[in-house]
Amino acid sequence: ELVTCTSVIKLQNVQRGVRLHSHEVKYGSGSGQQSVTGVSDGDDVNSYWVIQRPSGKPECKRGEEIQCGSTIRLEHLTTHKNLHSHHFAAPMTGSHQEVSAFGENGEGDEGDNWVVVCSTDIWLKSSPVRLRHAVTSKYLSVSGATFGRPIAGQYEITAHTSVSDGSLWKPMESIRFMASDESSEHDEL
Repeated sequence: ELVTCTSVIKLQNVQRGVRLHSHEVKYGSGSGQQSVTGVSDGDDVNSYWVIQRPSGKPECKRGEEIQCGSTIRLEHLTTHKNLHSHHFAAPMTGSHQEVSAFGENGEGDEGDNWVVVCSTDIWLKSSPVRLRHAVTSKYLSVSGATFGRPIAGQYEITAHTSVSDGSLWKPMESIRFMASDESSEHDEL
């Protein structure tokens, strides 16, 4: 039940039940970077993220357990951009910080780094976590606002100071790699 480095996961928000999602649609304001949203559809391939080493650090070992308090980077599986935040205002909830997908082929900057905040020593698939942005100390959250065209009905994902159910995420569908025997465990719907 460990969440490990190089595993491929979908993260579901505890409060809204939506999965962290991205696609090749750019924000029309703010940074203009690739948008990150929340979607209800559990089958969408654009909701998969690969757990990687933080930007600027040596690669983590495949199957290495993720310690609570450690810093990670989430690389979007289909576009190879990283979950990112910075001081731009969120597109709909201006008091929150924009969350985007940034970088090329998994390479980006320190704005791609997230600290895993959990109640155990290691990140377990059964335990919700918070992801705190390493640079701004704001938490990955669902604001509750939904977009219109071209991504109608998708939820706005932001970084916010609030520690609430809106900032709790649990791993759902996943392909997890274990260190002990170099095998993988596939856990799909």
